[in-house]
Amino acid sequence: MSSSVSEVSVVGKLGAFLRRDFLITASYRLAWGLQLVDIFFMAALAYFLAQFLSRQGLETVTPFARDYFSFVILGLAFFDYLTTGLDSFSRSLREGQLTGTLETLLVTQTGLGTIVWGSALSAFFSTTLRVGAYLLAGVTVFGLSLTTANWEMAAALLLLSVAAFSSLGILSACFILLFKRGNPFNWLVLSASAVAGGVFYPVSALPEWLQGVAQWLPITHCLEGVRRALLAGAGLRELWPQVAALALFAGVGVPLALALFHWSVRRAKVTGALAHY
Repeated sequence: MSSSVSEVSVVGKLGAFLRRDFLITASYRLAWGLQLVDIFFMAALAYFLAQFLSRQGLETVTPFARDYFSFVILGLAFFDYLTTGLDSFSRSLREGQLTGTLETLLVTQTGLGTIVWGSALSAFFSTTLRVGAYLLAGVTVFGLSLTTANWEMAAALLLLSVAAFSSLGILSACFILLFKRGNPFNWLVLSASAVAGGVFYPVSALPEWLQGVAQWLPITHCLEGVRRALLAGAGLRELWPQVAALALFAGVGVPLALALFHWSVRRAKVTGALAHY
């Protein structure tokens, strides 16, 4: 008898844990909704990839890519920088809230801009090592040819891309600072970039209206430029459209994001939400 009562008690407690976690998750309605909508983005990605792979002749739309492997490995490698840019600032901020170090750091003599950039420095360094490993494995194991690569232009495009991606990441950190969870920036930018940014298939494989949307994504210009620089040795003249687009994203996005971050910090101090999580 006591064994049965004990088993019922355990089942009841497990049910209580389940109900607790469900109520916590349901209280963040935006995060819950974004997870559901993300299913649509993944389905769209699979659809457009299938449409592209059913066609013949990658060289007809991307003449600088010798094969699909060369095309996609660079897409995956440099998409990693976008993920880092979006995630590193908000993750560092969140860790500061959880460990109680955020308030202490903000009252030091360190400038807010230095805090922002310093929090992401190690993440970008680690990403660079990973991307280097991507390229090394591609060349030594899978036959990726980079003999004609223009490394100087690739590095310049990468620096502009990191600045553009970071502006979005700082906006993401602002949202975490003010609203804690349910961050729509990471979800929206990563999902849209994966579907329309040319990571797995050329932008030209998309419907015309979606190609227009792709031009508003920094990853589109990053991947187009880096692929041309590394696979075809393109120089500044050929890559000027990508350079100009990324410079515009970075030049407008970084000052705007930093200004909004300053405002978010002041707002969080006024509402007392700075250390809340």
